[in-house]
Amino acid sequence: MQATHDILSDFILPPSITAPDGNFFTFTGMRVVVGSNPPPKFKVTKATKAEFPASDGQSVSYAVLQFPSGGMNPLHTHPHFAELLFLVQGSLEVGEVDTTGKLYAQTLQKEDMFLFPKGLVHYQYNSNAQYPAMALSAFGSASAGTVSIPTTLFTGGTSDDVLAKSLKTDVATIQKLKAGLAPPKP
Repeated sequence: MQATHDILSDFILPPSITAPDGNFFTFTGMRVVVGSNPPPKFKVTKATKAEFPASDGQSVSYAVLQFPSGGMNPLHTHPHFAELLFLVQGSLEVGEVDTTGKLYAQTLQKEDMFLFPKGLVHYQYNSNAQYPAMALSAFGSASAGTVSIPTTLFTGGTSDDVLAKSLKTDVATIQKLKAGLAPPKP
């Protein structure tokens, strides 16, 4: 499990800052999101300790999720921390699968919230063909981490034979799936 620690001071300063001021506690990275046109594909703008060093040690981070029509945040998990999603605009199909294999799915409307418990595989999908959707996600960690199921399975180096046997299919099908996830060649 990812280590969390109690800090013994009010906040943690990166080595490059010796005299913090209000700017240290201010994150302006979301300004590019508010009022912007919907992106052509699913986009995440994060405020984790990597982007917002003041959050280090504070057990909190944030993300803005932008979904064009038909946009999807594919199956993924946050192994150590829960996610609380708030839908700001549009509608969004969400779902999570528990450890017994049961799917909990819901179509959210503007101003609805949905909880994704830590470690559960989940997704978000904007099935609306006309309108984009935007959601805010809060995490109980300054660095919640994301494990993409498709990327982990098909680009993580597991042999085609093992994948084919695990998924009860053939190597040719696995290779087709891998080709669909490979980055475009320059």
